[in-house]
Amino acid sequence: MMKRIELQPAYVLHRRPYRETSLLLDLFTPHHGRLTAVAKGVRKARSSTQGLLQPFHPLLVSWTGKGELMTLIHAEAQGGAAQLRGECLFAGFYLNELLVCLLQKWDAHPSLYAHYEKALMELQTDTLEEKALRSFEKGLLGELGYGVLPKTKAGLKQAFSTDQFYRFTPEQGFALCEANATPTPYTFSGNSLLAIAGEDWQAAGVLSDAKRLTRLLLAPLLGARQLHSRKLFS
Repeated sequence: MMKRIELQPAYVLHRRPYRETSLLLDLFTPHHGRLTAVAKGVRKARSSTQGLLQPFHPLLVSWTGKGELMTLIHAEAQGGAAQLRGECLFAGFYLNELLVCLLQKWDAHPSLYAHYEKALMELQTDTLEEKALRSFEKGLLGELGYGVLPKTKAGLKQAFSTDQFYRFTPEQGFALCEANATPTPYTFSGNSLLAIAGEDWQAAGVLSDAKRLTRLLLAPLLGARQLHSRKLFS
């Protein structure tokens, strides 16, 4: 059945040329999830729409179609584009690439959309603040059902002690380390895990531990796919 959806908030996650004058867009919306749409004729010299269809620009879009490929029929700005520079721009591409790789089409994630907008706002700085990335990764994993840290204070208190160390095993979770166990890339202090759960990034080592943990969680989801944005950082 042909459907027509009007004026939905959206961001362009990725765009690429399609045929002679069109663009193929990966769009992220709060209530319709990720979708792919053709923007016909926008690469013509007289098109005023192509400049809008850029990453990090909040839009209102309308589309029509059936099946997997939609046709974009309208796009307008819903505010100014996020101004990302340097490493913060690479970080924005990283967020977009994660969403393209990990979101199933048409799965609505309004909370994740809010996480994404918050991350873009936090990336509008001259120097990259890694806490923006770690918070987004944590929110993304939680939305996809791969969060490994309890969400309540009672659950956290029961799971971790500040003076103990825990070993993370993929698909199993955390287990208490034996006394004097040799630290490994899979070992985390209870104090650090509690800080990560509360997104308290102040203590030394918490951000690096959070990065290590999210990499362990993302690796099986990404599989053999290489993120091009990570190469930009290196």
